[in-house]
Amino acid sequence: MHVARTVAELRRWRAEQAGRSVGFVPTMGYLHDGHLALVRRARVENERVVVSIFVNPLQFGPEEDYERYPRDLERDLALLRAEGVDLVFAPAVAEMYPPGFATTVVVRGPVAERLEGAARPGHFRGVATVVARLLNLVQPQRAYFGWKDAQQVLVVQRLVSDLALPVAIVPVPTVREPDGLAMSSRNVYLDPEERQAAAALPRALFAALEQFQAGERAAEALRRTVRERLAGTPVRLEYVSVSDRESFEEVERVERPALLLVAAWVGTTRLIDNVPLDPAAP
Repeated sequence: MHVARTVAELRRWRAEQAGRSVGFVPTMGYLHDGHLALVRRARVENERVVVSIFVNPLQFGPEEDYERYPRDLERDLALLRAEGVDLVFAPAVAEMYPPGFATTVVVRGPVAERLEGAARPGHFRGVATVVARLLNLVQPQRAYFGWKDAQQVLVVQRLVSDLALPVAIVPVPTVREPDGLAMSSRNVYLDPEERQAAAALPRALFAALEQFQAGERAAEALRRTVRERLAGTPVRLEYVSVSDRESFEEVERVERPALLLVAAWVGTTRLIDNVPLDPAAP
């Protein structure tokens, strides 16, 4: 497994792979089984697999957890080596954003301005900028993103479509802990009591999903189920939304594919999660 620390090293390796299909998994490191599911999907569908490990400062707000975001590069490299990854790109901040770097990428519209976009101003600008730069450097045929961050996936899909980038964005289903909690690098922030309490969040989502599968189509009824299931728990709901899958506008009735999305706090840890709502699904 090659480990590239510079853009020049990455470009040299990429030039050697001419004619081979490349799958790319961008990460911020501190890998878990959710990340490894992306790697395994990429391994099956491509001749070469590239993973980036880069904690992107542009997508963190001034009061967010950039400095304390969990990092363990040697552990991550061992996990990726075991998965048969061909190259890991692990640049320093100055390598990704060298002196004089002055370009940002902004996706506009509801998909980037509602929910996470409103709660974390500038977040999706940072995401779009780093993803555009990474895709340009790696030049993969396919790039893999976890559906746990559904709004981010939609932002990246819009970016790729609008800029006509020659890459397929492949969403991979959320990987969950045995109690249903979506895997996230930030779960490490939860102490044992908070970790137990956090399982109420997926339980609330799944209760609303069961209601939907039983025939409920009123968005407010689904949102109300989530709020009621979390009432009286240590989980502090920030938002619950039923958003159209294409327009990302809030809907009153689910007549076409949509997403039930939540953000909540457990202690000082912010968690996000979602489930798909598809009227055509069995």
